Amino acid sequence: MTTVHIKGTAPRSLPRSKDTGVEAAARALQLVLGSLEDSKAEDIVTIDIAGKSALGDYMVVVSGRSNRHVSAIADHLITDLKDEGLGFPRVEGLETGDWVLIDTGDIIVHVFRPEIREFYNIEKMWQAPDMEDGRLH
Repeated sequence: MTTVHIKGTAPRSLPRSKDTGVEAAARALQLVLGSLEDSKAEDIVTIDIAGKSALGDYMVVVSGRSNRHVSAIADHLITDLKDEGLGFPRVEGLETGDWVLIDTGDIIVHVFRPEIREFYNIEKMWQAPDMEDGRLH
C-alpha cells in the first residue's frame, strides 16, 4: 500500500497492485528477465534472496559486452518497468556503464561489464549454504 498525504486532509491508502507481495515479485521478475533477454544481456543469474535479506525477494546479475551495452540494457529495463506500471526504480551507475544497479524494491538488478562482474563476484556471496538451526543444509 502507498500512503498519500494531501495538505489539509487525512492520509489515505492507495493500492499499488492487485497482486500480493509474492505474486507481484514473481510478475516483476518475469518482466525483468524478459527485458534482459530482449536486450541480449549475457550470463543472466537469478538469486532468490527472500528470507535471506531485507533488500528484496530476488537479485538478478547480468553482463553486457561493453559500457554502451550495459547502459542500453539498463535503459531498456527501466523503460519496461515504468511502462508496466512498476514504478520508478532507484538507479546508480548509469553514467559510467561499468556497473549499473537497478533497485525496484522487490528485485535488485546488477548489470556489469564482464571484467567488473568478475572482480566483484557478488553472486558468490549469495550462494553460501542455507543455515537452519545451526546446521548446514
